[in-house]
Amino acid sequence: MLIYENALWLLIAALLLDALIGDPDWLWRRLPHPIVLIGKVISFLDNKLNDEAAPATTRKRNGVLVLILLAGGGLGLGAALQAEFSARPFGDVLTIIVAAIFIAQRSLSVHVAAVRNGLRDGGLEAGRKAVSMIVGRDPNQLDEAGVSRAAIESCSENFSDGIVAPAFWFAVLGLPGLLAYKAINTADSMIGHKTERHGAFGWASARFDDLVNLPASRLSGLLIALAAPMARGSSVRSLKCIINDASKHRSPNAGWPEAAMAGALGLSLAGPRVYPGYSVNDPYLNETGRRDANASDISDALVVIWGAWAVMTLTVLVVASVT
Repeated sequence: MLIYENALWLLIAALLLDALIGDPDWLWRRLPHPIVLIGKVISFLDNKLNDEAAPATTRKRNGVLVLILLAGGGLGLGAALQAEFSARPFGDVLTIIVAAIFIAQRSLSVHVAAVRNGLRDGGLEAGRKAVSMIVGRDPNQLDEAGVSRAAIESCSENFSDGIVAPAFWFAVLGLPGLLAYKAINTADSMIGHKTERHGAFGWASARFDDLVNLPASRLSGLLIALAAPMARGSSVRSLKCIINDASKHRSPNAGWPEAAMAGALGLSLAGPRVYPGYSVNDPYLNETGRRDANASDISDALVVIWGAWAVMTLTVLVVASVT
């Protein structure tokens, strides 16, 4: 049940506003982005409650408390904003603006396109520099194909948790759901790592982030598969790759959009990767696909992502029209 009647129409407007404007640099150079503010809250809680000298059970308990505070705070703030906006003549406009701030379609495409442009215009070093802004792996260990695959994998995964998931939770729970989701997702990105410091403390955030991203990851895989022909790809191959390979990914969610993109473009994605200080030896998604990805493949991935965005937006429009 939608938290308010016109949620889907407001979502459509937010998706369009984000696609047209995105995150204007002039604004966020003057004001702190809400995600930055959420990150500061998480850092404060991490410093105060994550005592590395404490037993793992205590740190895990404190991590659960942090998750409750963040999710509850997001729900509460979202509910307060929704109530305030509902009482104002132009409250829907304010709701659309807030929702658009937390949807990152244009921002994602700009950052991924920067990797493609770096490779084309500045060569490997420029591509490495650009890709280091969106992935955590060691860019110095990446050749052109590695840079290209990293950009495409990031594009696919972030389509799920940066666009589809915020849209999903806004459609279901309005601003409370959207703000709670972004708090949980930001916590996972900051403390949900299996490191000595955060393995116990970030356990709850990581697991709960897996849960709240589950619906969106499945939807993202389907949307990417449907959009595959827009980049001369194959929807059938994309769906087959989801079925066969999504579960091979170490993440219960990221494998869905990444496998969908791998099948759509005929590429092998994921596989062994090197991060600063450690490496992983994961299996490839679509192992028989091409591994020699390049800047043109990044362009195709962007076409697919925008196509998937269009399919999602049109679907929301149809549902809003008949409900």
